[in-house]
Amino acid sequence: MAESGQTLFVTGYARLPAGITASEISRVVGIAFEVDAQTGEIVDADCTLATALGKRFFRDLVVGYNLDQDLKMIINQIEKRYHGNAQRSLVAALKIAHEKYQAGRMKVKG
Repeated sequence: MAESGQTLFVTGYARLPAGITASEISRVVGIAFEVDAQTGEIVDADCTLATALGKRFFRDLVVGYNLDQDLKMIINQIEKRYHGNAQRSLVAALKIAHEKYQAGRMKVKG
């Protein structure tokens, strides 16, 4: 795990499909990552899925992957293993979080 002060916090949000439980709570799904600024490894994650099980499943699915190198693998894991109605929204939010990570990492390096 990264030392304190050596991580970045990034988020991504995407619209949820209408008619699912999560969309009754919020119109968007949010994901959040704590990423080691030196290595790109996801050290913690959370999301706004409606159930605790969904949140844990998402966390377990992405923690340990590298945001610098593994974006396609993370997307593949979500598409392969997460079969909830929010799948496309999670992928879209992931792509947004990845863009924010890249911008934030440039600020840290610069």
